[in-house]
Amino acid sequence: MPKEKTIHTEIGSYISALLRDHFGKGPTSVYVAFARPFITVHLRGFLTPTEKVLLKQNEPNRVLKIRDLLMSDLISEIKLGLWKIGELDVKEVYADWNLDHKSGMIIAVLNEEVDQGTFEWPKEVDENAFQEELVKASVKAQKAPGTTEIYWLNDRIILAKRTEILVAVEKELIKNGFGEELRIAKRPLERKVLAEVQLEATLKRKIIETFVEWNFETDKAYTAFILEPKK
Repeated sequence: MPKEKTIHTEIGSYISALLRDHFGKGPTSVYVAFARPFITVHLRGFLTPTEKVLLKQNEPNRVLKIRDLLMSDLISEIKLGLWKIGELDVKEVYADWNLDHKSGMIIAVLNEEVDQGTFEWPKEVDENAFQEELVKASVKAQKAPGTTEIYWLNDRIILAKRTEILVAVEKELIKNGFGEELRIAKRPLERKVLAEVQLEATLKRKIIETFVEWNFETDKAYTAFILEPKK
């Protein structure tokens, strides 16, 4: 298997090329974090000329719908590509976008058990306090999660996994074919409530960006927090 640094570089190059081939333009920069079983790919400078026109016409939801459709078709390619790079057996792929920042986040979850011992939080950060604030945000948006797991991937990225978060009306909307509309409606709501709780206070750090995506079939969500670099 390639060395870790090479894997980071290869994953970044592969994702950039894949997006360029399917969207007509790739990101200007890619930052890859890899802490088994999680791979996060933070994209910056990612907005196509067509998407710029749609945004000028105040059509952000159309851009998001197109991206979601394209990404759903790319999941099998991403799984195959990561297997070729390092025999990485990808179980799930998630993606979210911040059109205002021209950025995005792709999260790949490997088909492996999580070893909690590999995710060490800084001593100055209270992990339990952060989790409590995250649960508060979930309650504001829908309800308390069945489970909440938080992983400090590195000094720039925190990844949270929540399960059993959908309420009855959301489940009915999904069952009746309105999953995409629900996804687009939930994204800004999630970001809003996450900004209203005291996550930054518990971290003693500024959160630059927040990305969230769901697997409606299994009733779970992953949220990635991009932290401001330490001064």
